[in-house]
Amino acid sequence: MSTPLKILVPVKRVIDYAIKPRVNSARTAVETANVKHSMNPFDELSIEAAVRLREASDPTSKRKSPTPTPTVSDILALSAGPAKCVDVLRTAMAMGADHAIHVDVGGEKGGGEGGAEGEQGELEPLGVAKLLKKVVEAEDRNFVILGKQSIDDDSNQTGQMLAGLLGWSQATQASEIEFEQKGEGWMCKVTKEVDGGVETVKAPLPMVVTTDLRLNEPRYASLPNIMKAKKKKLEKKTLGDYGLDGSRRLRVVKVEEPPPRKGGGKVEDVDGMISKLKELGAI
Repeated sequence: MSTPLKILVPVKRVIDYAIKPRVNSARTAVETANVKHSMNPFDELSIEAAVRLREASDPTSKRKSPTPTPTVSDILALSAGPAKCVDVLRTAMAMGADHAIHVDVGGEKGGGEGGAEGEQGELEPLGVAKLLKKVVEAEDRNFVILGKQSIDDDSNQTGQMLAGLLGWSQATQASEIEFEQKGEGWMCKVTKEVDGGVETVKAPLPMVVTTDLRLNEPRYASLPNIMKAKKKKLEKKTLGDYGLDGSRRLRVVKVEEPPPRKGGGKVEDVDGMISKLKELGAI
């Protein structure tokens, strides 16, 4: 009998995608005080993907897959950051996660992708990957789905680093996730968009998959599910509980907004355009 999936989905609290970020007065980071935050959009895709995998194996679900699909026994959401990260974990549970872990690292400034933020000791992508490795081992996970990047630091590193630390298979930027039975186990088939086409990779479990925007359309958390999420288990942990200290290897020297774009100019004819290009040193 094949082993059911025990899924870990890291989620991160970030400045809402509809808000234009502003650099703080010290020019050391983006201003986060009194700014609307929400779940990282790529992490919403990951939660939705995990829930749909469970529905695909549920005979009572409208999304039941016509082909064999592994059973999902548990979906765990995790976020590392200040106390307000609990909000995105509640949203994840309202969308379908069974329970959640909040690793409190303090602070309000943005930090590493993959479900982590903090202040001067904020977690970098490698720090997040090390934390996720500890959680995978402690919670006996065999499948990790996370956003390919967070929209604040855009590092696109955590998933790859986690797979390397665990020694697991990995597939990045998934636009489609499928499973094929192989003997007593499962092969995960992931399709992703590449320049000029699509690429499909297959690998056995356990596996790390990062999600891209075309994977699915996340569901809205309904009011009844939001109320149910308040009763689901949410554990509070610290980095020390996992034997980590969150020390940083990088230091932000300066953060600046891009210079304002200059207005364009008009030329009368082709000769005028060539003269202008020469004047600008373009040709």
